[in-house]
Amino acid sequence: MSDIPIHIIDDDESIRDSLSWLLASRGLSARCYDSGEAFLEVFSADLRGVIVLDMRMEGMSGLEVLDELRARNARNPIVMLTGHGDVPIAVGALKKGASDFLEKPFNDNQLVDIFQELLEQEAALFSRASDAAKVAERRATLSDREREVMALMVAGKLNKQIAGELDIAIRTVEVHRARVLEKMGVRNAVELAALLGGQG
Repeated sequence: MSDIPIHIIDDDESIRDSLSWLLASRGLSARCYDSGEAFLEVFSADLRGVIVLDMRMEGMSGLEVLDELRARNARNPIVMLTGHGDVPIAVGALKKGASDFLEKPFNDNQLVDIFQELLEQEAALFSRASDAAKVAERRATLSDREREVMALMVAGKLNKQIAGELDIAIRTVEVHRARVLEKMGVRNAVELAALLGGQG
């Protein structure tokens, strides 16, 4: 069973039950909430999973919850559940950052396919965010001079050129260069440039 859950937010108990049963039968885990407010109480920026929001609920509507999640910088894929011919509103939700919308009644296979695809997207998103955080942590260990040397290394400058630009000895550049590679966890300037992805 996938340990990254599908968060189902719907005030209709029968929808929550049928979706969680369907997901469990396909090896996916579900967590259910009977209101947008209940979900927002547990939400944090590092919460993993796909978020499924019913468009029409008592209290906060799905769109209001979507707005609040965007305000909190949620990275999770978000699917809107819609009925009552709410397709124009659902299209508006896509413009606000929802990943997809599904009309009730659902086609079970289509539903599960969409969730599995979004779980893959979610894993990739969080992996990239985690990698970026690790790179930022490594960069934070560099001294100001090491950052200057690193920027010139990534620009493809040779030790002699770096020494000239920074007005320091070549030997000093070599020392800084070695420290930059060690702290950033790479073997050479090519790997360093790939790691930074043009951040400089």
